[in-house]
Amino acid sequence: MATAFEGIDLAGTWTLREAGSGEAVGMAVPGDGITALQRAGRLPDPYWGRNEYDCRWVADRDWVLTRRVDLENTDVALVLEGLDTLATVRWNGEVIIEAGSAFRTWRENLSDVARIGENEIEITFHSATREADRRQEAQPFPVPYSKNCPIPNGNMLRKPACDFGWDWNIALAPFGITGSIRLEPMLANRIETVRVDQTHEPGRATLIVRVDLTATTEGHVTLEFLGQNKCIQVLPENGHCAVVESIVIEDPDLWWPAGQGAQALHTLTVACGAQVETRRIGLCSIRLVSEPDEIGRSFKINVNGRDVFCKGANWIPADALAGRITRGKTRDLLQSAVDANMNMIRVWGGGRYEPDWFYDLCDELGLMVWQDAMFACNLYPSDEAFLAEVDAEVRENARRLNHHACIALWCGDNELIGALTWYDDSRLNRDRYLVAYDRLNRTVERALKETLPHANWWPSSPSPGPMSFGDAWHDDRSGDMHFWSVWHEGRDFDHYRDVFPRFCSEFGFQSYPSMDVVRSFAGPEDFNIASPVLEAHQKNEGGNARIAETMFRYFRFPEGFENFVYLSQVQQGLAIETAVRHWRAQKPRCMGALYWQLNDTWPCASWSSLDYGGGWKLLHHMARRFFEPVIVSVVPTAVGHAFVAVNDTDEALDISLSVSALSMDGSTRSLVEVSVATPPDKAREIGRLPGTVLGEGEMLLLDWKSVHGRGTLHFAPRPYKSYDLQPSGLTLDVEWENEVAKLTLSCKGLAIFASVEASRPGRFSDNALLVRAGAPVTLTFTPASPESGTSFTVRDLHAATYRKETR
Repeated sequence: MATAFEGIDLAGTWTLREAGSGEAVGMAVPGDGITALQRAGRLPDPYWGRNEYDCRWVADRDWVLTRRVDLENTDVALVLEGLDTLATVRWNGEVIIEAGSAFRTWRENLSDVARIGENEIEITFHSATREADRRQEAQPFPVPYSKNCPIPNGNMLRKPACDFGWDWNIALAPFGITGSIRLEPMLANRIETVRVDQTHEPGRATLIVRVDLTATTEGHVTLEFLGQNKCIQVLPENGHCAVVESIVIEDPDLWWPAGQGAQALHTLTVACGAQVETRRIGLCSIRLVSEPDEIGRSFKINVNGRDVFCKGANWIPADALAGRITRGKTRDLLQSAVDANMNMIRVWGGGRYEPDWFYDLCDELGLMVWQDAMFACNLYPSDEAFLAEVDAEVRENARRLNHHACIALWCGDNELIGALTWYDDSRLNRDRYLVAYDRLNRTVERALKETLPHANWWPSSPSPGPMSFGDAWHDDRSGDMHFWSVWHEGRDFDHYRDVFPRFCSEFGFQSYPSMDVVRSFAGPEDFNIASPVLEAHQKNEGGNARIAETMFRYFRFPEGFENFVYLSQVQQGLAIETAVRHWRAQKPRCMGALYWQLNDTWPCASWSSLDYGGGWKLLHHMARRFFEPVIVSVVPTAVGHAFVAVNDTDEALDISLSVSALSMDGSTRSLVEVSVATPPDKAREIGRLPGTVLGEGEMLLLDWKSVHGRGTLHFAPRPYKSYDLQPSGLTLDVEWENEVAKLTLSCKGLAIFASVEASRPGRFSDNALLVRAGAPVTLTFTPASPESGTSFTVRDLHAATYRKETR
């Protein structure tokens, strides 16, 4: 989204000081106060060691941000986006804004307070922690906050819930300005919002454009789209005007999600006088199809008449500190999602509505967005003032984001239905809290539907469906599901195969960050999962123990800390692969799998597949393979194994499958070969074998090919610890060409989950591979920057879990 008319950008270096103190530091705006204080040497790096706890005092104080600006014209308005959160804004000493939400834009006419020449703007950020406590005390009854938050009562404020800590996030409750701050000229007629709706029929699309203006004089609005020009008269009424115009496009070039087609985007230009607004429009029809059926209630996304299996992950803020977020880093994270064959991300309700450019990137990349309203895991107030703030927030963000092709779904909240059962207060007085929840949820729904009548709406996640308050954590028959029994309840990986969700929008398993990330917050003396530093970077209660306990189930225990980190990533990948391959094989009963989570906000142990900083964990490499458009999966049966081909394309495919028995020395023996036609957009069983075909020390090895390429998969019917792994003799050959390393992995036997690590940041083309004698595997490494002196480390399952002196 772009706006073009003359104004003054107030971004840059401002002056920050604690209220009542004369000592000041520079602060980059947009940015946050924690980052400013750290850069000025007033705080240690909050991400290193246990420094977090030495930085929390900042949230308990008031802070004042100032700058001066020279004006030649006083007929201007101040516009503030992402004012986080409780702030009093003064212009030349006069209060002009009292802000109480990080999710809204503030606009104020300065004509009465601005002057020609030098002006001063002052923003006082009031302590979020103190005000949250005060508001909780003022509630007529207790309103419980999430146990994920070590800083209490964040549910009282319209601020990202995870700012108060989460089971993957640092707890600092930062303040600042996350969006733009600027001066705009006061115009007689000004475009407030541009709303875009679409209708589609075969061979034709109709774009319905509604422009809302503040208007005091007659004028014109002009529209231009795909060579068509429209001019509509502006006739003010009580200071406002709305114009609506339709544009018909014959044989439209449609927008498709990644993997389904091209991401065609067309520029819509809307002008009124000097103000010019542009929007990039993807012509597409996206429908949420959720209907009662013989199982329960379906849940699927239909794009341009085609049902699409949604493959992806949950998105959390790109950094815990807004001052560290950049468009380039965020694009890299989203590009990594597409590179792993994802077509959807879920913007989770405990973070923030992302800036316009984020959704522009998703449009360009073909990433559909499941957009939560910003409520997560807490219970919330339901008084008139709080709900009025929510109403304004939802309407503004719906208007702001409506034109984006990527927006597939609006959801009322994250896990608030479940939260009704999590707290003593709500269990003892369910009716009271259910009514409070209903008021909140209806406020969100009404604001959305009155703003965007045709928006795809889902009341909560997880949810069996509208007006249903059932257990969507364990009942897989209806709506969307959050399946956490494997992680939070300690069930084994096979339990993923016991459920058949219609759409699983959350499930996950933790691992440690890669070693280069561990070194960014811990010294070698802390390389132990029980060290205070490692525990400080594990925010999920019992998380370290759960990772270790799971290793005992499936693997022989690793040798040394670095192998422990490696193996944690292997088992994380195995967990998520087990779930995704099983649920994709249930298509079309199941039509979506979004694992928790894509990215990290800071360096920590978590469920992410991308490290803090954007590096790929082993899970992300495995996701690239198990999210490929054409795969073959192994489905255990009572007497053996079935093989299911999954085709996500819109064309019938011939698939050739070879199944072998794989021995621990790397040798194979053929079991069966199958060549079959698979229908478009379907999962189909293509063969079975009894379990008796495998010997005591053998696994299954699958190789398949189609016009979309080749694939391979090894499948261990028993825990890896029960196999007598042999030394693999894994070696690595490195050749550099044009700043890219060509890496060849070879071995003398069998290397399972063979992985390469680099001494500096960069991208491997693949990892966590199966390497056999006589079948070397080649991959590449592209450094993030053209430095010299890269070294590589190779690991495999045997080397990580057997003492070298015993073999």
